[in-house]
Amino acid sequence: MTLDLLVTSGAARLAAAGIDNARSEARLLLAHVLGISRGETLSARDAAPEEEAAFQGAVARRADREPLAYITGHKEFWSLDFAVGPGVLVPRPETETLIEEALKIYAERPAGLAVGDLGTGSGCLLVAAMKEFPGSIGLGLDSSRQALAFARANGLAHNLSARAEMRLDRWDAAPEDSFDLLFCNPPYIASAAIDSLEPEVARHEPRAALDGGADGLDAYRGLAGLLPRLLKPGGHAFLELGAGQAGTVEHLFQALEIRGVAPDLSGTPRCLVLQKA
Repeated sequence: MTLDLLVTSGAARLAAAGIDNARSEARLLLAHVLGISRGETLSARDAAPEEEAAFQGAVARRADREPLAYITGHKEFWSLDFAVGPGVLVPRPETETLIEEALKIYAERPAGLAVGDLGTGSGCLLVAAMKEFPGSIGLGLDSSRQALAFARANGLAHNLSARAEMRLDRWDAAPEDSFDLLFCNPPYIASAAIDSLEPEVARHEPRAALDGGADGLDAYRGLAGLLPRLLKPGGHAFLELGAGQAGTVEHLFQALEIRGVAPDLSGTPRCLVLQKA
């Protein structure tokens, strides 16, 4: 079978599994397993038996609704490449809103900022922030050994090991009065709603990174008591919000100044910006 026919057969299988953009994803999978560019998958050459077997294995994983990023092992965030896989939340484009808001407040890119990331996961927020603030130092905390392994690998890949520590620890283990900028994408899905999410999320991504308790707000309640202790005077926190949560979450942070709620590109209120007086 030629490479292009392989793509056609794979796309049909993915479409039958309910996957949008099936042909595009099939082409990406073939390029990944063969280590070639997407353009080269248009070739009329025949696939070797081992190439066909590797492709069919990748298609089977995707048809089971495993995230594409887990299969390829990579996901782009803030135009940077991040290693991802089972056990870590896949970075989302809407999370980039937190970086955008930080850059609005610290537009002059001051040196010497202390940056924190609670529940760092893949490390995408911390790495992106430290790339934008080259004179900064950073600390990412996560309680998952699997996730932290990806965060450390990504910090190393982006040459940040000398100034970014990725630590296996609880959020409240961070030192007091430590951060000028503090990022957090907390779990904010109501427990009962998780199983109704897309299979890629509900069946494959780590539940601890999704489950926000009965009403989705448990993590925010904890952050309301924690952030005033962790931020330096004048420091800012940038929290990701779930759809429809902005008003409710704002009321939890009585000890901090609400600087605003920023929408993502779809218009959904996505980032709560807080400041310590």
